[in-house]
Amino acid sequence: MDETADSGFNDRFLRACRREPVDRTPVWFMRQSGRYLPEYRQLRQDRDILEMCRTPEIAVEATLLPLRRMEVDAAILFSDIMVPLAAAGLDVEIRPSVGPVIGQPIRSASEVRRLRSRTADLDVSPVLDAIGLLRKELSVPLIGFAGAPFTLASYLIEGGPSRNFERTKAFMHGEPATWDDLMGTLGDLVSYYLQAQIEAGVQAVQVFDSWVGALDPDDYIRFVLPTTRDIFDGLAWLGVPRIHFGVGTGELLPLMREAGADVVGVDWRVPLHEAWERIGFDVAIQGNLDPAVCLAPWDAVEAKALVVLRRAAGRAGHVFNLGHGVLPGTPLENLQRLVELVHERTLRGSAAPTDGRL
Repeated sequence: MDETADSGFNDRFLRACRREPVDRTPVWFMRQSGRYLPEYRQLRQDRDILEMCRTPEIAVEATLLPLRRMEVDAAILFSDIMVPLAAAGLDVEIRPSVGPVIGQPIRSASEVRRLRSRTADLDVSPVLDAIGLLRKELSVPLIGFAGAPFTLASYLIEGGPSRNFERTKAFMHGEPATWDDLMGTLGDLVSYYLQAQIEAGVQAVQVFDSWVGALDPDDYIRFVLPTTRDIFDGLAWLGVPRIHFGVGTGELLPLMREAGADVVGVDWRVPLHEAWERIGFDVAIQGNLDPAVCLAPWDAVEAKALVVLRRAAGRAGHVFNLGHGVLPGTPLENLQRLVELVHERTLRGSAAPTDGRL
């Protein structure tokens, strides 16, 4: 069945990802289900995040919450990048105000081999069940996602969040063959997980390489790009838009484009038009309002959002988003007004916002 032909189905996001004409710029937000929503806080209470992800009815409800509050053009599955690692039996915990913590970090060839054996029979059926339920409810596309191998590897090696990724880089340079085995194992895991999500019904996928900006271009080429390219190449035949996102990746954008995604997501550190020049205008781009701006009064949010739209210049293939996820404490009204602003200012035939500068 072609969902985009269904009456009432909003395919604006999918069309923009494919650089096709749209009536206005689509907009959605990373972490659009989150603590800024009072309904989400009530739903979560003291629940464990991974347990919420493993409970289809809760994952469905969390996914739908923001769509009841604002007319975003896509839904992103409520889940976490640690879900497949937890499903493989690793000791994973997501601690409040800390993030993912790994009980037994991986720092040797034998531990990498053991990880390979654990990921051979991965059961992510709760995630796939949630996708099936959501497809019955949604009139906008559903985005599935996974963490990229480098970002997953950084958690596995460091044992949790890191500022400088010392252990990860030391492992990468000190044991390159074992690093390649680890990336191959995680690449296979991510490929399987994303393909399963697509077959279950998601209409686009995003690969979050949140921490790959810690690498220089040479290390990215040697240690990350081959596995990332394999993932995107392996998904191409499934025909859904593939999005590649990272943080602090301004110097890596041309290489991220080489990895083969249809859409490159950019954070707020590089002006949108400059980021687009780096990746090439024959690829769609997603971004890139600084999420911290959304904590400011509306006038400031509006001004910065109009700069992003001005730099997009009405080109085909722009998906408006934040440069990272919605921050806790963000006023819901600001996000609601932001969706309305993007739709109103990019309505086909309307004048592009301009003040004479980029």
